[in-house]
Amino acid sequence: MFQKENIHFDISERKVLLRLFDIIVVLLLLYLVGLVFNFDYFKINAEHWVWSIVLAFYITVFASIFELYNLQKASRFEIVIQNIILTSSVTVLFYLLTPFLTPTLPDNRLQIIYFYLSINIALLGWRYAYITFISAPRFFKRILLIGSALEIKPLIDSLQKSDPNYKVVGFINTDTVPYLSFEVDDFEEIKIKDILKAIKEKAISEIVVAAPRENAITVVLSNKLLKLLEQGIPIREYTQVYEENTYRIPVQHVDKDFYRYFPFSRSNQNKFYLFLHRIMDMILSIIGLALGLALSPIILICNLFANPGPIFYTQTRVGRNGMPFKIYKLRTMVRNAEKDGAQYALEKDARITKFGKFLRRSRIDEIPQFINVIKGDMSVIGPRPERPVFVKELSKKIPFFEVRHLIKPGVTGWAQVNAKYGMSQEDALEKLQYDLYYIKHRSLFLDISIVIKTLSTIIFFRGQ
Repeated sequence: MFQKENIHFDISERKVLLRLFDIIVVLLLLYLVGLVFNFDYFKINAEHWVWSIVLAFYITVFASIFELYNLQKASRFEIVIQNIILTSSVTVLFYLLTPFLTPTLPDNRLQIIYFYLSINIALLGWRYAYITFISAPRFFKRILLIGSALEIKPLIDSLQKSDPNYKVVGFINTDTVPYLSFEVDDFEEIKIKDILKAIKEKAISEIVVAAPRENAITVVLSNKLLKLLEQGIPIREYTQVYEENTYRIPVQHVDKDFYRYFPFSRSNQNKFYLFLHRIMDMILSIIGLALGLALSPIILICNLFANPGPIFYTQTRVGRNGMPFKIYKLRTMVRNAEKDGAQYALEKDARITKFGKFLRRSRIDEIPQFINVIKGDMSVIGPRPERPVFVKELSKKIPFFEVRHLIKPGVTGWAQVNAKYGMSQEDALEKLQYDLYYIKHRSLFLDISIVIKTLSTIIFFRGQ
């Protein structure tokens, strides 16, 4: 028998834990403050139950916007502190500005300070406890990886990068090519005959199989795995684990039978979802264009002095089912920026003007695309539309690249809020993985999540 399994919280479990306890600790401290001090602005009782619901809603929404549920950042206290202050500040502001759902402003304004400080202290105390205990090494999920020695390092990097509590402690080589060691703490190659011993000594809680070739798993290894399965050790396939941890589809590890890996979301054909999606497109587009109209005097003046030339430009992009359309954007580059032919925008591209850089970082340059959304060429949410020349080039190099054209392209999308700006084939591959994940898991909840993450991108000035 194996030793007792280590406690580990999966990504989804930790996010639920964070959301749940954020609300619990805030309400609990506010309740205690009400008992101990002369604090009557916020009360938790049957008569005023709506106050608690509204506060919980605001905390959840703004904590999402300010990335308190980003697990990589949630384990770094210096980042958590600033995000908690932002979250609590905006939460209290909105709470005060909605008196029809929340308490009326108190005569003693110090009560608002108590309210604000209580939320900060509760969140800071709980998040410090989370980092100290739940993010500690004893809660790491310890993994045994089965795969080729040639691919082992990128496999490990992709898994551990996605989840800071995910620890690959050993692997079994399924290839004839010998394993060349690299510097990773507490990691070693394990022989098939020593697998039972390694699971006990290293407290391995899961086995991940990354061996796509049919003959990679030998009869001896298969029998060992069956015996481990019978004894309660979870064994999972790499593409499934990768998808769950990174929210991406590992297209480079998917073989020709793509339909086995892409059971696309029913929402893609669900008429009710598509109707709601279109309604959301129209509402957000009207809001976006109204915002653009309000900003237009400032844009006109700044463009005149810092970005001389036409304000708008159009460009041919590839839309749904591979159909081309004209996209509208605010110009951010010098005139005749592509006189030498089409090329990717680089991170520090000399063609981008100073004002154009601001437009890109704030994503204001995307506002005219809401016209494309109203026309039906685009959606607010979807894969970013690429230019025909790049689509032709990338389709030859990246498997399943054209699958992203199954739905309308978007002003923002799952790739835009998660991946870095695409400047190479590797970046395009990463974006495709996110795009396919969206197509596979498309839903109203995921759409709302993308909208919230887009607000984070705008607030933290991460547009490119």
